[in-house]
Amino acid sequence: MGSFGAESPLIAGRYRLDFRLGRGGMGTVWRATDELLQRHVAVKEIHVGEGLPESDARSQRERTLREARTVAQVRHPSVVVVHDVVEEDERPWIVMELIVGRTLADRIAAEGSVPPREAARIGLALLGALREAHRHGVLHRDLKPANVLLEAPAGRVVLTDFGVARMDGGTTITESGTFVGSPEYTAPERMAGTGAGPESDLWSLGVLLCAALSGRTPFQQDSLGGVLHAVMAGDIRPPEAARPLLPAILGLLERDPARRMGAAEAEGLLTEYLRTGRMPEVPRFARAEGG
Repeated sequence: MGSFGAESPLIAGRYRLDFRLGRGGMGTVWRATDELLQRHVAVKEIHVGEGLPESDARSQRERTLREARTVAQVRHPSVVVVHDVVEEDERPWIVMELIVGRTLADRIAAEGSVPPREAARIGLALLGALREAHRHGVLHRDLKPANVLLEAPAGRVVLTDFGVARMDGGTTITESGTFVGSPEYTAPERMAGTGAGPESDLWSLGVLLCAALSGRTPFQQDSLGGVLHAVMAGDIRPPEAARPLLPAILGLLERDPARRMGAAEAEGLLTEYLRTGRMPEVPRFARAEGG
């Protein structure tokens, strides 16, 4: 966990960086102090434009700032609150509420699979977050357990990193051949380069529910090529541990986005499971592909 000495950087004349919370391929997250309001916040330093010609780098920074400000308009209990979006040292910085807790990925790694009722609760919260974001025209594009925070001690579910994949460009496979996003959670239409819509986030939610219930996704393979084949063409066989929520999972893992289960129907199934402990079968999603 990186920290500074006596003179830590001050961003936008207001946010004093305290120490690094984490670093990923698209940015570094710092805990900081808002010196105006005297509160702790999380500040994400976005890595964009590195290695590009200056005009291209500037264009990418401007797009990132625009899209981050759009994300800031999304208000929902299960969406991390964006307090501010600023530019400093020719890079964008996003100031967010500081969530005390751990990610769903950390929870799975430490304790194993999530009980079905808890998985259904998490799924419902994420569906609410996605529906509100989609209403604002915002796609997540990287929904996975590492981007879901479980706030302590109440267990509030908070979706983070909204729009990050979109900020980095709109496609899944870049011209350099590197992958943007998390392959096991990426919808087949994104992999095929045919575009992404709200349905693509719902596919990712189906994969996330499998991972929460069983500790792994249905598309786990030893290589990127293997993952791509599994997502695009392999038999979809959710693990046995996913059975309690299987009707919703199979509906969300429909390869054709036009036939994929919608958010309202998935919400209804998860709500019914929390109410009764059972989930009614949906005839058109009764079997996994190839099953």
